Amino acid sequence: MPKNRDLGRNGGDERWAQFRFSVIGPLLAAPPPRGELKGELQRLAEKKWRHPISGQWVEFGASSIERWYYRALAEATDPVGVLGRKIREDRGSFKSLSGPLRETLFAQYRQHPNWSYQLHHDNLVAASELDGALAASPSVHTVRRYMQANGLFKRPRRGKGDTAGSRAAEARYEALEIRSYQSEYTNALWHVDYHGGSLKVLSEDAQWVGVQLLAMLDDHSRLCAHAQWYLAPTAENLVHGLSQGLLKRSLPRGLMSDNGSAMIAGETVQGLQRLGIVHEKTLPYSPYQKGYVAFCTSSVG
Repeated sequence: MPKNRDLGRNGGDERWAQFRFSVIGPLLAAPPPRGELKGELQRLAEKKWRHPISGQWVEFGASSIERWYYRALAEATDPVGVLGRKIREDRGSFKSLSGPLRETLFAQYRQHPNWSYQLHHDNLVAASELDGALAASPSVHTVRRYMQANGLFKRPRRGKGDTAGSRAAEARYEALEIRSYQSEYTNALWHVDYHGGSLKVLSEDAQWVGVQLLAMLDDHSRLCAHAQWYLAPTAENLVHGLSQGLLKRSLPRGLMSDNGSAMIAGETVQGLQRLGIVHEKTLPYSPYQKGYVAFCTSSVG
């Protein structure tokens, strides 16, 4: 997702207004002769423009450009401001979600906070079909927007079994605000992790063995500094893979890993200290903290 999409709504409206005015501005400054407006609009529609928010190359239809032109032409005092995006009056009201449906959705979330938005929607559809008193179910996009607007975010599964560590992680997740890493510079932080491959390979002694993918992902650029297959997630292989990544991409300022035996081994910890790399470790029973590199390795493995 483009980084400038996190601008406030007023900033986004201003960019749209300035962009639209830049498209139809020449027509306002030098109006085409009678009968040639349609041709000028078609010429503008055939051009590619930089999207004011995402920056991607896009095209706009002649009818849309014509609508912008006449809207600005009719507003003599503020032709730029009138081209901003208008907010719908019913925005945020979620009219398609009736009161009973909202109560059903909240009850579903209390019982299953780790369900996906699609699964919540599917169960809402089933509930509305079984109970005639419930209104017709909305789309999955409406359900997702409503849940996010009310703080009903999908919670990751944390840990396995009912242990003291998993209960502590659950309490911490409930009591504290969980924020993702977002480094401002390249090489400020690397995420490193092993991932078991789905296929086995034939070893030198004719045995089918599993493989492990070691990957290092830069937090800011999402660049994979290095990825390599190994037969086991050992400290020796970790040090070897890290050395390859450092030779290719230089030294990062920090490194984040889980608490696996290879990650906390003496040669790993001491080596990072000697190189001046800060070693950050995820909290126990909190696998969601290494989501970046886990997604990278799972997509490859």
